[in-house]
Amino acid sequence: MTPATGKIRVRFAPSPTGYLHVGGLRTALYNYLYARKHGGTFVLRIEDTDRTRFVEGATEQLVGTLSGLGLGSDEGVFHDEDGHMKERGDKGPYIQSERLDIYRRHADELLDSGKAYPCFCTTERLDAMRAEQAAAKRMPKYDRLCLGLSAKEVSTKLAEGVAHVIRMKVEDDREVAFDDVVRGHVAFRTETIDDQVLVKSDGFPTYHLANVVDDHLMDITHVIRAEEWLPSTPKHILLYEAFGWEPPVFAHLPLLLNPDRSKLSKRQGDVAVEDYLAKGYLPEALINFVALLGWNPGEGNTQEIFSLDELVSRFELGDVHKAGAVFDLHKLDWMNAEYIKALSIDDLYERAKPFFEKDDSHTSRSGEFMKRVLAIEQDRLAKLSDVGTENPFFFAEPELDPSMIPWKKSTVEDAKLFLGKAIDTLSAVSDSDWTRERLGEILLEAAGEQKGDFLWPLRVALSGKEKSPPPQDIAWVIGKEPSLSRIKTALAILS
Repeated sequence: MTPATGKIRVRFAPSPTGYLHVGGLRTALYNYLYARKHGGTFVLRIEDTDRTRFVEGATEQLVGTLSGLGLGSDEGVFHDEDGHMKERGDKGPYIQSERLDIYRRHADELLDSGKAYPCFCTTERLDAMRAEQAAAKRMPKYDRLCLGLSAKEVSTKLAEGVAHVIRMKVEDDREVAFDDVVRGHVAFRTETIDDQVLVKSDGFPTYHLANVVDDHLMDITHVIRAEEWLPSTPKHILLYEAFGWEPPVFAHLPLLLNPDRSKLSKRQGDVAVEDYLAKGYLPEALINFVALLGWNPGEGNTQEIFSLDELVSRFELGDVHKAGAVFDLHKLDWMNAEYIKALSIDDLYERAKPFFEKDDSHTSRSGEFMKRVLAIEQDRLAKLSDVGTENPFFFAEPELDPSMIPWKKSTVEDAKLFLGKAIDTLSAVSDSDWTRERLGEILLEAAGEQKGDFLWPLRVALSGKEKSPPPQDIAWVIGKEPSLSRIKTALAILS
């Protein structure tokens, strides 16, 4: 299906129930990539008709997160330059709670054509019906009691204001089939399809009616969504048929799984995009990682690092897998580290700044000091929030264990001798030579043939650790006077 313009039109339609789930991010990303690849339109629509799950401010959060990840919409809701939420496009409103009259008109059309009917069953009756079906091990399904009401009974109940919903009337004994881009040919028997509620008793439409009406009126050509909506698709196709509309092309994306192959859920770790950004994962790394959860650019390809432009040029729906995709946090860490390594120190500093500001020991440090820390740690960082966590001695004097200071078979007297030599050596270094490279050269020259005996006690004096960056790196970061002070403290401990 394509609209009159012949353009591809896709949409991401999240519910404002909280933060953006990584599964939602993948759905948005694949829609975005497909639209960009084919010169189409990416629409952002907000599906907020389930008022029991609505979270105040969640819409603004969703829009801001997507924009911050580089997935801004062409049409629908967006943030303007002042951060205010606006809408653009000629097929709005793009927030479903503002489209209730549209849904009501279409529900009335289905009622008039006999494709839908009012249901007056109470919650108590429906609960009892489902309990009875469960006890008899029958498929849970509405028993159509209200479909048997006479026209007079229906009009009387409506006139009396009896609470009711509107249900879709599903045809008996037929097959509903469609070709899914990812799944292939899919077919359902109508015996397995419930008379779905289309309009709730509060007057709000359910997802099924609103989704179909909006996708048609907004000329959506391809519906790319999560696998969990696959069982709902025959209901949607029946609605398209009831209205006399052509359905879009469907593509149902594979589930995201935990390493134990269970469905990705909050119970086993973070699932919100904002959680990962707050931990210091770079937006471009997260986009790259999520893109590969269920898609790759073809057999034999070994490339794993892709820019957003590269993803656009390589992405095809036909390359999306059917099987569930495992969310491997170790791979995300590796990928994020690769992106961090590729940053300039100035860019890395600007991105890491928000994380520095959360730590009092960091905020008192100058920008130049923090850039030196980053220069040392850049190749080992998995995420921005890790800055300084492995090397706390950059920010505070270390606690020294005297027994750790001598190197292997060296004696305490040997360690004192070499620490004294280190003090003399570093004291003589000029400010212009106090660079990472020159300090390395000067200390290696001073060590001569006794590298371990000389450098080990110096490393411990500066870091208090058995494992740390080389002593010249630590000295370069913390500066000349703090370095000499720490070495003298270590020497005093041994005396």
